[in-house]
Amino acid sequence: MKIAVARETAAGERRVALTPDQVARLVKKGWEIYIEAGAGEASLISDQAYEEVGGTIAGDRPALWQNADIVVKVAVPTPEEIETLPEGAMVASLLNPLGQPEVIQQLTAKKITALGMELIPRTSRAQSMDVLSSQAGVAGYKAVLLAAATLPKFFPMLTTAAGTIRPAKVFVIGAGVAGLQAIATARRLGAVVEAFDIRPAVKEEVQSLGAKFVEVQLEEETATAGGYAKEVSEDSKKKSQALISDHVATADVVITTAQVPGRKAPILVTDDMIARMQPGSVIIDLAGEQGGNCEGCEAGRDVLVHGVTIIAPINLPSTVAIHASQMFAKNMATLLQLLIPENEINLDFEDDILDSVCVTHQGTIRNQRVKDALQQMTVTV
Repeated sequence: MKIAVARETAAGERRVALTPDQVARLVKKGWEIYIEAGAGEASLISDQAYEEVGGTIAGDRPALWQNADIVVKVAVPTPEEIETLPEGAMVASLLNPLGQPEVIQQLTAKKITALGMELIPRTSRAQSMDVLSSQAGVAGYKAVLLAAATLPKFFPMLTTAAGTIRPAKVFVIGAGVAGLQAIATARRLGAVVEAFDIRPAVKEEVQSLGAKFVEVQLEEETATAGGYAKEVSEDSKKKSQALISDHVATADVVITTAQVPGRKAPILVTDDMIARMQPGSVIIDLAGEQGGNCEGCEAGRDVLVHGVTIIAPINLPSTVAIHASQMFAKNMATLLQLLIPENEINLDFEDDILDSVCVTHQGTIRNQRVKDALQQMTVTV
Protein backbone atom coordinates (compact mmCIF):
# COMPACT_ATOMS: atom_id res chain seq x y z
CA MET A 1 0.00 0.00 0.00
CA LYS A 2 1.53 3.30 -1.13
CA ILE A 3 0.40 6.54 0.51
CA ALA A 4 1.64 9.89 -0.83
CA VAL A 5 1.69 12.87 1.54
CA ALA A 6 1.39 16.10 -0.45
CA ARG A 7 3.23 19.34 0.14
CA GLU A 8 0.55 22.01 0.42
CA THR A 9 0.57 24.74 -2.23
CA ALA A 10 -2.45 26.82 -1.15
CA ALA A 11 -1.52 30.31 0.05
CA GLY A 12 -1.14 30.44 3.82
CA GLU A 13 -1.60 26.69 4.35
CA ARG A 14 1.04 25.52 6.84
CA ARG A 15 -0.46 22.21 7.94
CA VAL A 16 0.52 18.76 6.70
CA ALA A 17 -1.79 15.76 6.28
CA LEU A 18 0.38 13.21 8.12
CA THR A 19 2.95 13.88 10.85
CA PRO A 20 5.88 11.58 11.71
CA ASP A 21 4.11 9.96 14.67
CA GLN A 22 1.24 8.85 12.43
CA VAL A 23 3.61 7.82 9.63
CA ALA A 24 5.37 5.56 12.13
CA ARG A 25 2.05 3.88 12.98
CA LEU A 26 1.21 3.27 9.32
CA VAL A 27 4.69 2.02 8.42
CA LYS A 28 4.34 -0.63 11.14
CA LYS A 29 1.30 -1.92 9.21
CA GLY A 30 3.57 -2.62 6.26
CA TRP A 31 2.49 0.43 4.24
CA GLU A 32 4.87 2.50 2.15
CA ILE A 33 4.54 6.18 3.07
CA TYR A 34 6.06 8.65 0.62
CA ILE A 35 6.35 12.26 1.70
CA GLU A 36 6.77 15.01 -0.84
CA ALA A 37 10.01 16.87 -0.09
CA GLY A 38 9.36 19.83 2.21
CA ALA A 39 5.79 18.77 3.04
CA GLY A 40 6.29 19.32 6.75
CA GLU A 41 8.53 22.39 6.67
CA ALA A 42 5.77 24.93 7.38
CA SER A 43 4.79 22.83 10.41
CA LEU A 44 8.44 22.75 11.50
CA ILE A 45 8.80 19.07 10.58
CA SER A 46 11.97 18.18 8.68
CA ASP A 47 12.26 15.61 5.94
CA GLN A 48 14.72 13.82 8.20
CA ALA A 49 12.04 13.42 10.89
CA TYR A 50 9.93 11.47 8.41
CA GLU A 51 12.84 9.34 7.28
CA GLU A 52 13.69 8.43 10.87
CA VAL A 53 10.27 6.75 11.29
CA GLY A 54 10.38 4.86 8.01
CA GLY A 55 8.93 7.37 5.57
CA THR A 56 10.47 7.96 2.15
CA ILE A 57 11.10 11.47 0.84
CA ALA A 58 10.19 12.03 -2.82
CA GLY A 59 10.95 15.14 -4.86
CA ASP A 60 9.13 14.39 -8.12
CA ARG A 61 5.46 15.21 -7.52
CA PRO A 62 4.04 13.86 -10.83
CA ALA A 63 5.88 10.55 -10.45
CA LEU A 64 4.92 10.30 -6.78
CA TRP A 65 1.24 10.93 -7.40
CA GLN A 66 1.15 8.66 -10.44
CA ASN A 67 2.40 5.68 -8.42
CA ALA A 68 0.47 6.23 -5.18
CA ASP A 69 -2.60 4.23 -4.21
CA ILE A 70 -3.93 7.31 -2.41
CA VAL A 71 -2.78 10.92 -2.08
CA VAL A 72 -3.48 12.65 1.22
CA LYS A 73 -3.42 16.39 1.79
CA VAL A 74 -5.04 19.13 3.86
CA ALA A 75 -6.31 21.91 1.59
CA VAL A 76 -8.82 21.59 -1.24
CA PRO A 77 -6.97 20.36 -4.35
CA THR A 78 -6.18 23.14 -6.79
CA PRO A 79 -7.01 22.75 -10.50
CA GLU A 80 -3.29 22.21 -11.15
CA GLU A 81 -3.09 19.50 -8.50
CA ILE A 82 -6.12 17.73 -9.90
CA GLU A 83 -4.47 17.73 -13.33
CA THR A 84 -1.40 16.09 -11.72
CA LEU A 85 -3.53 13.23 -10.37
CA PRO A 86 -3.82 10.31 -12.78
CA GLU A 87 -7.28 9.39 -14.01
CA GLY A 88 -9.03 7.10 -11.54
CA ALA A 89 -6.73 8.05 -8.64
CA MET A 90 -7.84 8.45 -5.02
CA VAL A 91 -7.34 11.57 -2.90
CA ALA A 92 -8.35 12.36 0.68
CA SER A 93 -8.42 15.99 1.84
CA LEU A 94 -10.73 18.83 2.67
CA LEU A 95 -12.90 19.41 -0.41
CA ASN A 96 -15.35 22.21 0.46
CA PRO A 97 -17.76 20.50 -1.95
CA LEU A 98 -20.65 22.91 -1.45
CA GLY A 99 -18.48 26.01 -1.51
CA GLN A 100 -16.32 25.01 -4.49
CA PRO A 101 -18.48 22.88 -6.78
CA GLU A 102 -16.14 23.55 -9.71
CA VAL A 103 -13.51 21.44 -7.94
CA ILE A 104 -16.00 18.58 -7.69
CA GLN A 105 -16.78 18.88 -11.38
CA GLN A 106 -13.09 18.61 -12.24
CA LEU A 107 -12.58 15.62 -9.94
CA THR A 108 -15.60 13.91 -11.50
CA ALA A 109 -14.37 14.54 -15.02
CA LYS A 110 -11.07 12.78 -14.19
CA LYS A 111 -12.90 9.91 -12.47
CA ILE A 112 -11.06 10.65 -9.22
CA THR A 113 -12.29 8.97 -6.06
CA ALA A 114 -12.32 11.95 -3.68
CA LEU A 115 -12.84 11.66 0.06
CA GLY A 116 -13.94 14.86 1.78
CA MET A 117 -12.58 14.97 5.32
CA GLU A 118 -15.14 17.55 6.42
CA LEU A 119 -17.97 15.09 5.66
CA ILE A 120 -17.11 12.67 8.47
CA PRO A 121 -20.44 11.97 10.24
CA ARG A 122 -20.87 13.26 13.77
CA THR A 123 -21.09 9.92 15.55
CA SER A 124 -19.23 8.38 18.45
CA ARG A 125 -17.59 5.87 16.13
CA ALA A 126 -16.29 8.63 13.86
CA GLN A 127 -15.02 11.01 16.56
CA SER A 128 -11.36 10.15 16.05
CA MET A 129 -11.70 11.03 12.34
CA ASP A 130 -13.67 14.26 12.81
CA VAL A 131 -11.51 16.92 11.15
CA LEU A 132 -14.16 19.64 11.45
CA SER A 133 -14.23 19.30 15.21
CA SER A 134 -10.47 19.06 15.70
CA GLN A 135 -9.74 22.09 13.53
CA ALA A 136 -12.68 24.12 14.84
CA GLY A 137 -11.27 23.69 18.33
CA VAL A 138 -7.99 25.19 17.15
CA ALA A 139 -9.85 28.12 15.57
CA GLY A 140 -11.83 28.81 18.74
CA TYR A 141 -8.66 28.86 20.82
CA LYS A 142 -6.76 31.17 18.48
CA ALA A 143 -9.75 33.52 18.08
CA VAL A 144 -9.58 34.38 21.78
CA LEU A 145 -5.84 35.00 21.60
CA LEU A 146 -6.36 37.36 18.65
CA ALA A 147 -9.03 39.21 20.61
CA ALA A 148 -6.87 39.47 23.72
CA ALA A 149 -3.93 40.80 21.68
CA THR A 150 -6.13 43.42 20.00
CA LEU A 151 -8.32 44.55 22.91
CA PRO A 152 -6.84 47.62 24.67
CA LYS A 153 -7.82 46.14 28.02
CA PHE A 154 -6.80 43.27 30.30
CA PHE A 155 -8.85 40.08 30.15
CA PRO A 156 -8.63 39.11 33.86
CA MET A 157 -9.63 41.14 36.90
CA LEU A 158 -6.55 42.67 38.49
CA THR A 159 -6.23 44.16 41.95
CA THR A 160 -3.30 46.56 42.00
CA ALA A 161 -2.01 49.50 44.02
CA ALA A 162 -3.38 51.68 41.25
CA GLY A 163 -6.88 50.27 41.71
CA THR A 164 -8.99 47.30 40.68
CA ILE A 165 -9.29 46.46 36.98
CA ARG A 166 -12.57 44.87 35.99
CA PRO A 167 -12.41 41.71 33.85
CA ALA A 168 -13.21 41.90 30.16
CA LYS A 169 -16.63 40.74 29.04
CA VAL A 170 -16.64 38.23 26.18
CA PHE A 171 -19.78 37.24 24.26
CA VAL A 172 -19.52 34.08 22.15
CA ILE A 173 -22.20 33.53 19.50
CA GLY A 174 -22.47 29.86 18.58
CA ALA A 175 -21.61 27.06 21.00
CA GLY A 176 -20.31 24.44 18.61
CA VAL A 177 -16.78 23.10 18.95
CA ALA A 178 -15.16 26.44 18.06
CA GLY A 179 -17.48 28.36 20.36
CA LEU A 180 -16.96 26.02 23.30
CA GLN A 181 -13.19 26.18 22.92
CA ALA A 182 -13.42 29.98 22.73
CA ILE A 183 -15.46 30.00 25.94
CA ALA A 184 -12.97 27.77 27.73
CA THR A 185 -9.97 29.82 26.56
CA ALA A 186 -11.55 33.15 27.47
CA ARG A 187 -12.41 31.83 30.92
CA ARG A 188 -8.83 30.62 31.41
CA LEU A 189 -7.66 34.14 30.62
CA GLY A 190 -9.97 35.48 33.31
CA ALA A 191 -12.77 37.04 31.26
CA VAL A 192 -16.45 37.04 32.17
CA VAL A 193 -18.12 35.04 29.40
CA GLU A 194 -21.64 34.84 28.00
CA ALA A 195 -22.65 32.59 25.12
CA PHE A 196 -25.60 32.30 22.77
CA ASP A 197 -26.79 29.41 20.61
CA ILE A 198 -30.10 28.62 18.96
CA ARG A 199 -29.82 25.03 20.22
CA PRO A 200 -31.07 24.71 23.79
CA ALA A 201 -29.30 21.35 24.12
CA VAL A 202 -25.89 23.06 24.44
CA LYS A 203 -26.89 25.04 27.54
CA GLU A 204 -25.34 22.57 29.97
CA GLU A 205 -22.06 22.45 28.02
CA VAL A 206 -21.81 26.24 28.11
CA GLN A 207 -22.57 26.42 31.80
CA SER A 208 -20.11 23.63 32.60
CA LEU A 209 -17.35 25.86 31.22
CA GLY A 210 -18.31 28.69 33.56
CA ALA A 211 -20.17 30.87 31.08
CA LYS A 212 -23.69 32.29 31.23
CA PHE A 213 -26.03 30.89 28.58
CA VAL A 214 -28.20 33.39 26.71
CA GLU A 215 -31.25 31.38 25.67
CA VAL A 216 -33.82 32.08 22.96
CA GLN A 217 -37.13 30.27 22.55
CA LEU A 218 -37.74 29.36 18.92
CA GLU A 219 -40.75 27.49 17.58
CA GLU A 220 -38.84 25.31 15.13
CA GLU A 221 -36.16 22.62 15.06
CA THR A 222 -32.73 24.20 15.47
CA ALA A 223 -30.36 21.22 15.15
CA THR A 224 -29.62 18.65 12.47
CA ALA A 225 -29.74 14.91 13.12
CA GLY A 226 -25.99 15.06 13.73
CA GLY A 227 -26.32 17.75 16.38
CA TYR A 228 -25.08 20.70 14.33
CA ALA A 229 -27.00 23.99 14.22
CA LYS A 230 -29.21 24.26 11.15
CA GLU A 231 -30.36 27.27 9.19
CA VAL A 232 -33.56 28.72 10.65
CA SER A 233 -36.34 30.91 9.28
CA GLU A 234 -36.07 34.68 8.87
CA ASP A 235 -38.46 35.17 11.80
CA SER A 236 -36.21 33.09 14.03
CA LYS A 237 -33.15 35.00 12.85
CA LYS A 238 -34.80 38.32 13.73
CA LYS A 239 -35.84 37.02 17.13
CA SER A 240 -32.30 35.86 17.81
CA GLN A 241 -30.85 39.20 16.72
CA ALA A 242 -33.22 41.09 19.00
CA LEU A 243 -32.17 38.96 21.96
CA ILE A 244 -28.43 39.23 21.45
CA SER A 245 -28.40 42.95 20.65
CA ASP A 246 -27.99 44.13 24.25
CA HIS A 247 -25.37 41.49 25.00
CA VAL A 248 -23.31 42.58 21.98
CA ALA A 249 -23.58 46.23 23.03
CA THR A 250 -22.09 45.60 26.48
CA ALA A 251 -19.35 43.16 25.39
CA ASP A 252 -15.68 44.06 25.10
CA VAL A 253 -15.17 41.10 22.76
CA VAL A 254 -17.66 39.33 20.50
CA ILE A 255 -16.70 36.04 18.82
CA THR A 256 -19.04 34.70 16.14
CA THR A 257 -18.87 31.13 14.83
CA ALA A 258 -22.15 30.45 12.96
CA GLN A 259 -21.71 28.82 9.55
CA VAL A 260 -23.98 26.90 7.19
CA PRO A 261 -22.14 24.56 4.76
CA GLY A 262 -22.42 25.74 1.16
CA ARG A 263 -24.33 28.91 2.01
CA LYS A 264 -23.65 32.46 3.05
CA ALA A 265 -23.19 32.76 6.79
CA PRO A 266 -26.17 34.26 8.65
CA ILE A 267 -25.84 37.89 9.74
CA LEU A 268 -26.04 37.94 13.52
CA VAL A 269 -24.30 41.18 14.42
CA THR A 270 -25.74 44.17 12.58
CA ASP A 271 -24.25 47.59 11.98
CA ASP A 272 -26.65 49.06 14.54
CA MET A 273 -25.36 46.63 17.17
CA ILE A 274 -21.76 47.53 16.39
CA ALA A 275 -22.56 51.23 16.72
CA ARG A 276 -23.72 50.59 20.31
CA MET A 277 -20.45 48.91 21.33
CA GLN A 278 -17.76 50.84 23.17
CA PRO A 279 -14.87 52.17 21.06
CA GLY A 280 -11.91 49.81 21.28
CA SER A 281 -14.11 46.72 21.42
CA VAL A 282 -13.21 43.75 19.22
CA ILE A 283 -15.21 41.35 17.07
CA ILE A 284 -13.63 38.11 15.81
CA ASP A 285 -15.78 36.74 12.97
CA LEU A 286 -14.88 33.10 12.31
CA ALA A 287 -17.40 32.94 9.46
CA GLY A 288 -15.62 35.56 7.37
CA GLU A 289 -14.85 33.17 4.52
CA GLN A 290 -18.60 32.55 4.11
CA GLY A 291 -19.50 36.22 4.09
CA GLY A 292 -19.37 36.72 7.84
CA ASN A 293 -21.79 36.82 10.78
CA CYS A 294 -21.03 40.50 11.21
CA GLU A 295 -22.02 43.34 8.90
CA GLY A 296 -18.97 45.15 7.60
CA CYS A 297 -16.52 42.28 8.00
CA GLU A 298 -14.01 41.58 5.22
CA ALA A 299 -12.48 38.12 5.02
CA GLY A 300 -8.77 38.19 5.74
CA ARG A 301 -8.75 41.81 6.85
CA ASP A 302 -9.02 43.89 10.03
CA VAL A 303 -11.47 46.75 9.62
CA LEU A 304 -12.56 49.54 11.96
CA VAL A 305 -16.32 50.19 12.12
CA HIS A 306 -17.76 52.71 14.60
CA GLY A 307 -14.52 52.47 16.57
CA VAL A 308 -14.82 48.67 16.82
CA THR A 309 -12.13 46.43 15.31
CA ILE A 310 -13.63 43.62 13.24
CA ILE A 311 -11.25 40.76 12.46
CA ALA A 312 -12.32 38.06 9.98
CA PRO A 313 -9.35 35.65 9.87
CA ILE A 314 -8.85 33.06 7.16
CA ASN A 315 -7.73 29.52 8.01
CA LEU A 316 -6.95 30.10 11.69
CA PRO A 317 -5.97 26.46 12.31
CA SER A 318 -3.04 26.92 9.96
CA THR A 319 -1.62 29.57 12.32
CA VAL A 320 -1.25 26.88 15.00
CA ALA A 321 0.36 24.57 12.47
CA ILE A 322 2.20 22.17 14.76
CA HIS A 323 -0.73 21.04 16.88
CA ALA A 324 -3.32 21.52 14.14
CA SER A 325 -1.27 19.18 11.93
CA GLN A 326 -0.96 16.62 14.71
CA MET A 327 -4.72 16.58 15.17
CA PHE A 328 -5.48 16.52 11.44
CA ALA A 329 -2.95 13.70 10.97
CA LYS A 330 -4.59 11.59 13.67
CA ASN A 331 -7.96 12.09 11.97
CA MET A 332 -6.49 11.18 8.58
CA ALA A 333 -4.57 8.12 9.81
CA THR A 334 -7.66 6.74 11.53
CA LEU A 335 -9.73 7.14 8.36
CA LEU A 336 -7.01 5.45 6.30
CA GLN A 337 -7.01 2.45 8.62
CA LEU A 338 -10.77 2.13 8.17
CA LEU A 339 -10.42 2.46 4.40
CA ILE A 340 -7.54 -0.04 4.18
CA PRO A 341 -8.30 -2.82 6.69
CA GLU A 342 -6.25 -5.64 5.13
CA ASN A 343 -3.51 -3.78 3.27
CA GLU A 344 -5.94 -3.25 0.40
CA ILE A 345 -8.39 -0.40 -0.22
CA ASN A 346 -11.94 -1.44 0.61
CA LEU A 347 -14.31 1.39 -0.24
CA ASP A 348 -17.29 -0.20 1.49
CA PHE A 349 -20.33 2.02 0.95
CA GLU A 350 -22.25 -0.04 3.50
CA ASP A 351 -20.05 1.66 6.09
CA ASP A 352 -21.71 4.95 7.06
CA ILE A 353 -18.40 6.78 7.43
CA LEU A 354 -16.99 5.78 4.04
CA ASP A 355 -20.35 6.36 2.41
CA SER A 356 -20.48 9.90 3.83
CA VAL A 357 -16.95 11.00 2.93
CA CYS A 358 -16.83 9.67 -0.63
CA VAL A 359 -17.92 12.63 -2.76
CA THR A 360 -16.87 11.45 -6.23
CA HIS A 361 -16.19 7.95 -7.53
CA GLN A 362 -15.77 6.47 -11.03
CA GLY A 363 -16.96 9.61 -12.79
CA THR A 364 -20.06 10.20 -10.67
CA ILE A 365 -20.98 12.45 -7.76
CA ARG A 366 -22.24 10.29 -4.92
CA ASN A 367 -23.23 13.03 -2.46
CA GLN A 368 -26.78 14.27 -3.07
CA ARG A 369 -26.20 17.68 -1.49
CA VAL A 370 -23.27 18.26 -3.80
CA LYS A 371 -25.35 17.17 -6.80
CA ASP A 372 -28.03 19.68 -5.84
CA ALA A 373 -25.44 22.45 -5.43
CA LEU A 374 -24.04 21.79 -8.89
CA GLN A 375 -27.48 21.79 -10.42
CA GLN A 376 -28.29 25.09 -8.72
CA MET A 377 -25.02 26.60 -10.00
CA THR A 378 -25.89 25.51 -13.53
CA VAL A 379 -29.34 27.12 -13.29
CA THR A 380 -27.85 30.35 -11.88
CA VAL A 381 -25.23 30.57 -14.62
